[in-house]
Amino acid sequence: MAEATPPDRHGAGWALLFSAWLIALFASLAVLFVGEVMGQTPCNLCWFQRAFMFPLAVVLGVASWRGDASVWRYGLPLAICGLLVAGFHTLLYMGAIPERIKPCSQGGACTGADMTVLGGLPLPVLAVAAFGAVLVLLLMTRSRTHR
Repeated sequence: MAEATPPDRHGAGWALLFSAWLIALFASLAVLFVGEVMGQTPCNLCWFQRAFMFPLAVVLGVASWRGDASVWRYGLPLAICGLLVAGFHTLLYMGAIPERIKPCSQGGACTGADMTVLGGLPLPVLAVAAFGAVLVLLLMTRSRTHR
């Protein structure tokens, strides 16, 4: 029986993957805190963003633990879709998209004052930053494993 190859937990690829997991984990815990502890009702777009960020935290966590850099194949689609939703939400929040096409008819308002934390940081912009950072880290992980 062949011996399993131990995960590479010391290479640059693992550090990138671990960093991506930390960002996804922190973003997931932060939105749970904002919704459950601070009592801010998430809008429809926030729910869609959560639908992409929560699995990223799990998938990247398992991949980091196993040292599996090939996870970029599964993480990239989640990060890209989440980034697209967060980008749309940010444009809506900033007023670049007409409010008449806003998808938030139930739950919290997509563009209301509840969409800010820490003295005015817009949640949609923070979501773009988190998805963007995970996306860049996964692309860097991919480039290190496909030389």
